Amino acid sequence: MVIESCAFFRVTRNAITEQDGANANDLLSVIETALRNRKFAEIVRLEVDADMSATHRGMLAAELGIDEGKDVFTVEGIIGKRDLFEIASIDIPEFHYPLHQPFDHSRLSGDSPNIFHIIREQGAILLQHPYESFDSSVQRFLREASCDPKVLAIKMTLYRTSAGSRIIPYLLDAAQNGKQVAVVVELMARFDESANIRWAEHLEEAGVHVTYGVVGLKTHSKVIFVVRRDFDGLRRYAHIGTGNYHAGTARIYSDLGLLTSDRVIAQDLTELFNYLTTGYAPERNYRKLLPSPRVLKKALLEKIEREIAVHSNKNPGKIQFKTNALEDKDVTAALYRASMAGVQVDLLIRDTCRLRPGIPGLSENVRVISIVGRFLEHSRIYYFQNNGEEEYFIGSADIMKRNLEGRVEVITPVEPEELRKELREILDVQLADQRSAWEMQADGRYIQRTGKHEKGSHEILIKKAEKRLSDAQALCSLEQKRPVKRKKGQRKK
Repeated sequence: MVIESCAFFRVTRNAITEQDGANANDLLSVIETALRNRKFAEIVRLEVDADMSATHRGMLAAELGIDEGKDVFTVEGIIGKRDLFEIASIDIPEFHYPLHQPFDHSRLSGDSPNIFHIIREQGAILLQHPYESFDSSVQRFLREASCDPKVLAIKMTLYRTSAGSRIIPYLLDAAQNGKQVAVVVELMARFDESANIRWAEHLEEAGVHVTYGVVGLKTHSKVIFVVRRDFDGLRRYAHIGTGNYHAGTARIYSDLGLLTSDRVIAQDLTELFNYLTTGYAPERNYRKLLPSPRVLKKALLEKIEREIAVHSNKNPGKIQFKTNALEDKDVTAALYRASMAGVQVDLLIRDTCRLRPGIPGLSENVRVISIVGRFLEHSRIYYFQNNGEEEYFIGSADIMKRNLEGRVEVITPVEPEELRKELREILDVQLADQRSAWEMQADGRYIQRTGKHEKGSHEILIKKAEKRLSDAQALCSLEQKRPVKRKKGQRKK
């Protein structure tokens, strides 16, 4: 045979598994069936090399049973960009960033005491990953909860995890140690369905109470909830985060987490987990948390309108959002109104952004910046100046219709002043980034900022995390060297 031509092509099939989930009597069975059928699922796209002849393109579309005009796309260059990982993995040190080893949080370093004592006595802790260690903070929180004899119950939402994480083993240890353990596993986490089914079955076999969330809603929130018998009675502790409980992504995704024992937040989480683990849906009153789909979108719109109402020339309003995406049309329209009213709107949006800045008479007071650097930006921060009564929130939700209306998300306020300063520092550093920031123009194009600063915000935040730890260690060393004052007549032991 004579080979006349050759060309690459790629077939994309429908990977959605949740299409029948809302009406399923046995969700686990539906997902397992969908996974088996995925390789034979409907073809939704055919990508072909630009060199493929028109005859072969039409023949291939006909054989696959798709519409050549609507479903076939010509690709210039590499079709399977995943293969670029092969180039990125080449061991040439000068082509790679210096290895970053996450630092311990300044309050969780060294021979620090029981983590629950630290949270109870010193207050809430803000975690910044990957600058600060996931293992010595989040995994430690769960590890100590699993073996602490005073811990009575652990509840958790699990959207994605990894084989390298210790999350599942710690949950199993907790169940074996006689604690009540309940886990809400999201079976429909795209492309992690098989792994989550395995984790769910493994947990159930160990006696963990496993549920799959609320019918019709994905559980995308990132929460660990611990009930502990303290010296003064029952106290509830929590971790609320922006990222998954995944040891791998915790090294390359930029995320935030809050460790807290705030009693009001704890009561709100009790309401949430009662809903997620029992399916019982009484009237739920959240006093601090902003969960979706019931509360969050309404709250964001109200806070934007409040910022417009309190804005004045003397006290200009300011809204700052940091999310992966801004797609919801109602929130977008509200931000346009805020800009037209004179409110400064700063948006750190890594990916899709529906709003365009700098349009005369519409969005002159808006900046849209995307940070692209050594880490993947994944954290969500919501800030409202509120006429001087500033509000900061972090959590799992992006400003997308699916997050605000079709998922269970948790956004929490960050109230301690020292933690607010840390969030302010993150926002200020990234808004001022002159190395890894791309700024959207009025026509939708992005232009990379170029300035005198050689370091991008990720490198700056690494240094700040290192300084926090070194300052804490220096203070601790100074405290240890300081002589102990004794009362008059008290003998030295």
